Amino acid sequence: MPLYPAVPFPATADAVPDGWPGGLAGAGIVAVRVADLRSPLRQPTREGERTALMAQGSGKIRTGEVVVFCKPVAVTPAVVRRDGRVQAGGHPADHARLGVIEQQLDAMTGQPGVIGQVAAQVIPRGKVKGTARRSMTMAAAIRAVLLMALMPEAGYGEILSALFGDLALVPWHVPFAVPTDTVLATWRDAAGPEPALLLQDMVLAATGAEHRDHDYRAVAVGGLHLGSIDGSVTRMPDTPANRAEFGSATSEDSAPYPQLRDLPVTDACTRGMLAVVTGPSGGDKAEAEQALLDRALSEYAWVFTKHRLFVMDRNFPGVTRIRRLVQVTHVLIRIKSDITVAKAGDFLPDGSYMADIGGRDHKIRMRVIEYHADVDGQDVPEMFCLVTDLHDWQQYPAAVLAAAYKWRWDGSETALRETKSAIRGAGPSTGPIFRSRTPDLIRQEHAAWITATELVRAVARQAARHAAPARKGRRAGQPVQPRQISFTAARRAAITTTRTGAATASLPAAITAARYRDTLRDLGRRRFTIDRDRHRDHKTKARQGFPAADREITTRKAPAVISTCGPLAA
Repeated sequence: MPLYPAVPFPATADAVPDGWPGGLAGAGIVAVRVADLRSPLRQPTREGERTALMAQGSGKIRTGEVVVFCKPVAVTPAVVRRDGRVQAGGHPADHARLGVIEQQLDAMTGQPGVIGQVAAQVIPRGKVKGTARRSMTMAAAIRAVLLMALMPEAGYGEILSALFGDLALVPWHVPFAVPTDTVLATWRDAAGPEPALLLQDMVLAATGAEHRDHDYRAVAVGGLHLGSIDGSVTRMPDTPANRAEFGSATSEDSAPYPQLRDLPVTDACTRGMLAVVTGPSGGDKAEAEQALLDRALSEYAWVFTKHRLFVMDRNFPGVTRIRRLVQVTHVLIRIKSDITVAKAGDFLPDGSYMADIGGRDHKIRMRVIEYHADVDGQDVPEMFCLVTDLHDWQQYPAAVLAAAYKWRWDGSETALRETKSAIRGAGPSTGPIFRSRTPDLIRQEHAAWITATELVRAVARQAARHAAPARKGRRAGQPVQPRQISFTAARRAAITTTRTGAATASLPAAITAARYRDTLRDLGRRRFTIDRDRHRDHKTKARQGFPAADREITTRKAPAVISTCGPLAA
């Protein structure tokens, strides 16, 4: 068999010429007759030496012949050894990509190769020094950290195996083995939190722009877009450094684990995250979350506009803060029973009324909506008292605002539950959730978690936009909503497309685009029923880790009946 001369390979995958025949259909699957496969070896290989098979002849395939179907993993210059081995030039770390979520990241930001650009700005620290080629690169380390945020039960080795996927099977001219756990731990330290924080900012900004460009509203409140704000705490390993930096949400810092406090700002209809601020978990819960809200108003001022109505629960936000909020946006806030409400004037025709909220020195005039929510099977109706700066009862009737408030649960509680499903121990009292043992790595992991889960949601939104409406049923002919696409299914698709090398760097754009469309099409078909009017006790937010004794948790399926207080109720 004739030997072919080795082609000098370029230093980076970006320099590999495309060279793929244009106008090919499908996702680039290659069919080769088994009879045409040959080994290029002139002599047996020694242990550890690898080669690719070759196709010779490639005659016309006829029905009945045995054919092997090959999936392209990487396109590289060939390196041909003297003994005939055909190997791949380059380094697998230059080819590894995060599948569909990295494609989504590049599309959202409008910058191809975003992670590579961010990695190029990083100056490694710690044990990683210089620019010598190693088993890892900074870009591969950043990708591994993002993937780690989507694989809660995986160790570092499994994460790296998923990242390199089928690339590890390619016979590289320099022998390659998937890096060990210690290697990723070292590179995480070398990267620090800054690259993940930069990616988080880019993704949140792109999400905000997407929601401005596309109307995802599933509920009509005048012309306003509905947002939701709520706080959350997340556990971490109990190390002296973590406890000193973040504290815990209990008095005297007595909780078993330190915690990080988050304040996510989301779109209630898509659960997409528009902003997030974090801080220590110590101190009073209400005061801590109110301080985070002050930061959000300053750091993400572009999110709080007069085109949005934000729903908030009873811990928010105090008269001074309400006054600051209503200067830039609109609010719909449930207030506690001990808040002073001084009625000013008669009931409005829709049953709402104007009132002064707050104490003697700090008051603000707000519109008040009081109503009862009653569900079949529930012993007593639940009383709600909402305040809003939307004073026009004709444009924003009380019943419409009362119906809009329930979206706080979808926009915050359900969104947080979905997001926490991507890290360990999402239920109550199940131990640490984040895996990092130092404050810097907690910040890195947290930013990677926010970034990766929001990219998963962005993929789900894209799948919903391209999905065909249902042909029958109660949503027949209606556009598919993003929350009909399973977050878990989208997360698993992200992992699968990474593991299978669906978008490695050197593959032709036509192939990666086709695989991206196939993933979206598959997700668009795997949607579930929404608005099923299911109700459970508030204290059963998470599944119990052990069987409850002598207690049954029932789920009621019935629409909630809203009864507005005031003249209309009579």
